[in-house]
Amino acid sequence: MKNITEEKLKDLFTSWSGEKAESFEALSASGSYRHYYRIKGKTRQAIGVYNQDKKENRAFLVFTGHFRKNGLNVPDVYAKNINEGIYLLQDLGDITLFSLLTENKPKDSIRKKVIKLYKQSLEELIKFQVVAGKDLDYSVCYPRASFDRQSMQWDLNYFKYYFLKLTGIQFDEQKLEHDFLTLMIFLSKAETNYFMYRDFQSRNIMIYESQPYLIDYQGGRKGPLQYDIASLLFQAKANLPFDVRESLLDYYIEKLMEVIPIDREEFIKYYYGFVLIRTLQVLGAYGFRGYYERKPHFIESIEFALKNVEWYLENVKLPVDMPELNKCLNKMVEHNKQEMAVISGKTLTVEINSFSFKVGIPEDKSGHGGGFVFDCRVLPNPGRYEKYMQFTGLDKPVIDFLSKESAVDKFLLNVFEIADQSVDNYIKRNFDYLAINFGCTGGQHRSVYCAEKLKAHLEKKYDINIVLNHKMISY
Repeated sequence: MKNITEEKLKDLFTSWSGEKAESFEALSASGSYRHYYRIKGKTRQAIGVYNQDKKENRAFLVFTGHFRKNGLNVPDVYAKNINEGIYLLQDLGDITLFSLLTENKPKDSIRKKVIKLYKQSLEELIKFQVVAGKDLDYSVCYPRASFDRQSMQWDLNYFKYYFLKLTGIQFDEQKLEHDFLTLMIFLSKAETNYFMYRDFQSRNIMIYESQPYLIDYQGGRKGPLQYDIASLLFQAKANLPFDVRESLLDYYIEKLMEVIPIDREEFIKYYYGFVLIRTLQVLGAYGFRGYYERKPHFIESIEFALKNVEWYLENVKLPVDMPELNKCLNKMVEHNKQEMAVISGKTLTVEINSFSFKVGIPEDKSGHGGGFVFDCRVLPNPGRYEKYMQFTGLDKPVIDFLSKESAVDKFLLNVFEIADQSVDNYIKRNFDYLAINFGCTGGQHRSVYCAEKLKAHLEKKYDINIVLNHKMISY
């Protein structure tokens, strides 16, 4: 099915551009079930999207047309085939506000460039919420037309079933449901006559031509202003310093008051309530994707979300009483501290080897056994071409060859997920060694390239020891 869809996207690209698709690269999966591809022809390129959910597609496409009509920074839709669930978008590149934040952030400060982009993004958000939100067709919203009590109930149940229950936190269900109702009644009093982006966070803010462009707003609906600013400033893995969050909140309110009159005190009162429900929704999502679907990226994000919970408990007092929910939040924070104490023990060493199957799998030096062997012979082989024979996976011609192959990208995404799951687990269990081996025919091209890619991935993500060995039989 997937290959058929890819061919249809290539056909759509050719129909739009008049060019054959010369490059077709699968992009990393996000927290959704949509599939994204970068498609390039001789002179033109686009992002191809496949999504089986036609109602969600309709919401995205209608919203995009409306936002572009109002002059907002969103990607252009080049072509679409609604019946097949595919469409082509303007390629905004790979730089997100999140990637700039994580690449440029020293431990205790944020660079001025990133702060400026956050402010520009908040100004753009106000245009979405207030300006474009006035005459938007909310009938296409999916799955709800507004962020009402039903929406809140879904989010709170998500948190209860996929986080609390999966982490083994004990609670009185009747008392917790009573607290959920108390929170929903309180938040329902906030004004909701605006466009609510729903997932406004730095991963959904592309930086294109030095300007923030917004994506992934298909879950938007009518709702309160506070939810989106809470989503951005309390995005778990962005881990913004709390003084920066307060400064950006002040900036947002200042710019908002230039557009509509608001009562600052009233706004802030509800703001922290939406910080809470957004944080609970995020924890539910992390629990589902991480604990249930076993995706390591989401498991590692839980620690950051719980830091937000810890700050919340110490600094915020809502004007409603929710004793059972607060008890759960305190238990979650304490549970996290205990896990972090275990993780801070012995350092893990990951040994990564590339090798030739003609020589054999590298010997296990640890005596523990286990680890992984990945067979790179399933990948396109540059060694079949004479012009690459003198090179290795460390050389630019081979790197360029393999980086353009979508099969290599898919292979590595799967390897990263398996490796991350093991590293996370080994750290928590205080293990000290993990071997990951990549083999190919000569141990020269594909295995070397993949080993280097895994090393770079783990170095960026973990504070662990990494030993890399290339056991080539020829150069």
